[in-house]
Amino acid sequence: MRLFLLLSLSAGAVCAQTGNEKVSELLQDRALFDAVSRMKTDERIAMYQTLAQTKPEDTHYQNLMAATFLQKMRETMDPDYLNRAGKIVDAVLSADRRNYEALRLRSAIELERHNFPGVAENSRELMHMQPDDPWNWGTLGDALMELGEYSAAADAYQKMVRLRPDLSSYNRASYYRFVAGDANGAIEVMQKAIESGSRSPENVAWCLVDLGNMYLKTGRQDEAERAYGGALKLFPAYHPAYAGMGKLLAQRGKIVQAIDYYRKAETAVPLPDYSAALEDLYEAAGKPEQARMQAEKLTVIEKMDQAAGFPANRNLALAFADHGRNLEHALAMVKEEMKTRRDIYEWDALGWVLYKSARYDEARQASRKALELGTPEPGFYYHAGMIALAAGDNDGARQHLQHALSLNANFDFKQAATAREALKEVTQ
Repeated sequence: MRLFLLLSLSAGAVCAQTGNEKVSELLQDRALFDAVSRMKTDERIAMYQTLAQTKPEDTHYQNLMAATFLQKMRETMDPDYLNRAGKIVDAVLSADRRNYEALRLRSAIELERHNFPGVAENSRELMHMQPDDPWNWGTLGDALMELGEYSAAADAYQKMVRLRPDLSSYNRASYYRFVAGDANGAIEVMQKAIESGSRSPENVAWCLVDLGNMYLKTGRQDEAERAYGGALKLFPAYHPAYAGMGKLLAQRGKIVQAIDYYRKAETAVPLPDYSAALEDLYEAAGKPEQARMQAEKLTVIEKMDQAAGFPANRNLALAFADHGRNLEHALAMVKEEMKTRRDIYEWDALGWVLYKSARYDEARQASRKALELGTPEPGFYYHAGMIALAAGDNDGARQHLQHALSLNANFDFKQAATAREALKEVTQ
């Protein structure tokens, strides 16, 4: 789940203040925000560092600096920025445990750290302070989505949309509708999010990438290409957009071009998804040495995660499962993550790792949970089909594999071929 941190924390501070603040101070704060919002993220960091040093007694500037570190972390996926934001917020709260801006930021930080139960609790506490602040309804919904509490998450998001219909609330509503099985509705709402715009180009670019991903999962390649291209135009060298283009080109059988885009994504941010895709693409291109090097990178990524305090990574576990290695460790990672994250994506990961470990009955139970909402994820149905086939349920295998391929006949350039072969086996 991706949190959009709107940088206009000054507006949140206005909501939290008591009404007897001078108009001149409000105008000065708005003028500062308008000026800084036109800067690039690194320029914003430098500006807020200067302001925080000039007025160390004013925690508002410290909070703004922490918020900008979070934005930089999302752009680069460098956990050091998350840690720097956390230290600032901790310092502010140690001096004033009821500092509202810092408490809101704590929710954002803990979301990134995957402390979803803690975020849900913190968001509810903040609602007692500011019941009509849409931020808290958004972070509550984010946490509940990850905990698999979908009905409550829907209520939280609906409240947020009513309070503030903008990019931040629409993108959340879109995500919920997709998870709940309504791809067309999700796409429509995401388009509203993009049209709403944001002072941060990366936020809009992220929405465009997510729109492209939804298009691609449901077989609309041309629309996906336009969305990814739009993201790259708006926020050049954006790694999720590069990866989206790589996946699209791989589905079209353009292996060399797909490798180029995935390499750009991996160069920007070393994520397990990118290395795993490149391993398969290099194998398909007849370059086993490069494929082996990508497999080794997955081990390096795991060590980096552990050093940054993230011992569990379901995307890494899925990469190991897809390639049939490190299965015991992959299963341990998923189970560890399920202590605080129990959404349908976690159940799908658990089912796939269990299947690869030849624990078919347990895999079927997990897969059923992943399919409960009818989420249009072709990978879910491919996994369910392969699990059913292994368990001797040919009818179930046929149904799930057909559904996966009906969503997108080329949902994965490698695994879609496996799905077609398996479907032939159960329809003969």
